Order: sequence, then structure tokens, then C-alpha cells
Amino acid sequence: MAYVDHTFSISDEDIMTDSDFAYTVHNRPPVKEIALSVSLLVFGILGIVSGIFMAVNHVGGDIGHGVFFAILGAVLFIPGFYYTRIAYYAYKGYKGFSFSNIPPV
Repeated sequence: MAYVDHTFSISDEDIMTDSDFAYTVHNRPPVKEIALSVSLLVFGILGIVSGIFMAVNHVGGDIGHGVFFAILGAVLFIPGFYYTRIAYYAYKGYKGFSFSNIPPV
């Protein structure tokens, strides 16, 4: 059997030694951050769809305006989708996902 030195190991018992210290983890959903990510997702989808519509039908002048709105929609869509996905997976309880992965506003 191999010798294991437990002198410098940190475990949950080491953290909980003081009875006055309560070690609790609050994993409540950050409502403002999730609302921001969902709104970025929705406005990104609307921007992409309206940009493609404007580019195909030449609404608003030329194709450049539609391409601009599509790019703007993509810039809004990417972080909105990313953080909405993290919030959804954290809500469902998937391993490796937590509400603490969403940065505060």
C-alpha cells in the first residue's frame, strides 16, 4: 500500500472546523444577468432576420444596410446565446454548469 501524506490536504472537514463559521453556497439565479442575456439573444435573432430580409429585398437603400443589421444581430446573438445556454444548463443541473459562471452586470 502506498504512503499518502495527509498533512497538507484540505478537505471539507477542515473548512467546517469552526462552529461559528457557516459554510454555505448560494447558487441562486442572477435575474438581471439572465434577463440581459435573453434580451441579447432575442435582439440578435431579430437583427439577423431583419438584416437578411433587408439585404434580400433591398429595404432601406442598398444591400449594405441589410448586411450591417445582420452583422449587428450576430454580434448581439453570440454572447446572448452563450450566457443563455449557461443559465439553462445551470437551471437544469448539468454537471460543470453553475450560475456563478455568468458574470455580474
